[in-house]
Amino acid sequence: ARMVEYNLIEPEHANWRAGHRAAVAYRKREGDLAVPYNWIEGGDERGEGGFPLGRWLSDQRRSMRAGTMLPERAEDLEALGVVWDPADAAWEENLGAARAYFEAYGTLAAPVTAMIMDRPVGQWLANARKKNGLGKDPQRAQRRAAALAAIDPDWNPDWPVDWQRHCAALKGAVAPGSVLAYVEPGAMVNGLDVGTWLAAQRDGWGRLSAGQRERLVQLGVRPPEKPAAVGAKARPRRAGGTRAGAFERGLAALAQYTEREGTVVVARSWSEELPDGTSVRLGVWLSNVKSRRAALTGEQLGRLAALGLEWAEAEVA
Repeated sequence: ARMVEYNLIEPEHANWRAGHRAAVAYRKREGDLAVPYNWIEGGDERGEGGFPLGRWLSDQRRSMRAGTMLPERAEDLEALGVVWDPADAAWEENLGAARAYFEAYGTLAAPVTAMIMDRPVGQWLANARKKNGLGKDPQRAQRRAAALAAIDPDWNPDWPVDWQRHCAALKGAVAPGSVLAYVEPGAMVNGLDVGTWLAAQRDGWGRLSAGQRERLVQLGVRPPEKPAAVGAKARPRRAGGTRAGAFERGLAALAQYTEREGTVVVARSWSEELPDGTSVRLGVWLSNVKSRRAALTGEQLGRLAALGLEWAEAEVA
């Protein structure tokens, strides 16, 4: 028994004490325990004679997960601010950025290029909406989804995120307790032409899902009293008509495709199906919209550029 204590127990205690001293020194100097795995605390310039603090902390996390860590040791490390799961810590920081974005814009339907608090919150949210984007562990994924839904119930809508972004911008323009009045096409909110978009929603009311209609009705939007007969040719209008509706559908399809595939490169033969069942020949639409880019408005070019189309960025510049 004495031999076991001498060979195993005492060295393990000495290793713990050395690790704790190194953790205290690092925490005092850096202000946290976000230690890189290969970090050697102390020693010379080459790290010789120092303590492998990063690897030691990794061992402590593994012991914590296995349930073999002594309670008093866990308390000592928690007093220093140890992060038991670095992945969860990073996720919480991004969640804080998401809260800040919602406070600024009233939605988590951020474009993939959105930044706030020096964090790429738009790309982070796009990744979270993908399959297993909240982690493969079901319970963790459920907790994370609930945390995002507590900020914005429509953070992961059943319709295109671009549609939700316009709806939220329109909602932000309506005074609390009032209902939506007429919005002139060309009216801009947060860089979005909500007037043209709203006209397109009214014209395409029959193609909207029940959830989309519900959100518009909550704002006071009503469908046209006399919807056009199916198959009837609508006379082109400058804003909000057939062309505007086609652009909105194409943009929604591109946003949906980009968030899923992570690229704006689309085969010419590709068709994208929207949540309401509308099929958009996305490859053809992209080719057509690029060929007539000289006729696009600055707002339309800006929305295309926000999705990553470089030729639209060049035009905006």
